[in-house]
Amino acid sequence: MSVVCQNLKYLRKQKGWTQQEFADKLGIKRSLLGAYEEERAEPRTEILEQVSDMFRVSIDDLLRRDLGSQKDNFLEKRRQQKLGSSRQAIQFVPVKAAAGYLAGYNDDEFIEELNTFTLPMLGAGDYRAFEIAGDSMLPVTSGSVIVCHKVDGWEEIKNNETYVVVTSREGIVFKRILKSNRSKSKITLVSDNTQFDPYPVDMEDVLELWQSDAIISKASQQSRMSVSHLADMVSQLQDQVSMLKKKIKD
Repeated sequence: MSVVCQNLKYLRKQKGWTQQEFADKLGIKRSLLGAYEEERAEPRTEILEQVSDMFRVSIDDLLRRDLGSQKDNFLEKRRQQKLGSSRQAIQFVPVKAAAGYLAGYNDDEFIEELNTFTLPMLGAGDYRAFEIAGDSMLPVTSGSVIVCHKVDGWEEIKNNETYVVVTSREGIVFKRILKSNRSKSKITLVSDNTQFDPYPVDMEDVLELWQSDAIISKASQQSRMSVSHLADMVSQLQDQVSMLKKKIKD
């Protein structure tokens, strides 16, 4: 297989695209893309230009370098170079980008386009920051930014800690997580504001889990709860947790 044909197939698979999806992005028929990948036709210059722009790789590299070889894995080298250029880069997901994040959370190109910042109190790691909306987690106010680190799966969840949970149904939410000792297939999401009821979520619907490390709020933002209201909320939350633990044991 010629290098350029091999590179087209490699780049497509790195994105997890089918031939039809890649062909649609290039504005060509799937059968033509198949002919390119199977070395039955040579891609035209305009196709190479599109691929070059799409993957940020030069046309010369497309034609001459085996981008997918272990010795010369172009995408991995580019990723490592980006990581090495900054010890810490926290991608920021504002509320207005929430819908796009659900579609692009697993797309390196989408993530690379997000604005980034650093925090001196955090070391190197896989961090992300999410702007939250609504009053379900008062006294954390709407518009606050939750800085988190990535958590992989049920086993790494710490019971009754706060997380940004990304699900296919609910989108991006900031909640406490209660784990069931009897099942790894579900978690319960709990709001600190007791006016919002807890609700269960199937782990198969969870796209990402991010445990909160820091909360950033504007200086002008103030909690709308009095001290007595806050004390009452804590008491209700404790009762709520006790009831949930009892249900889990039953």
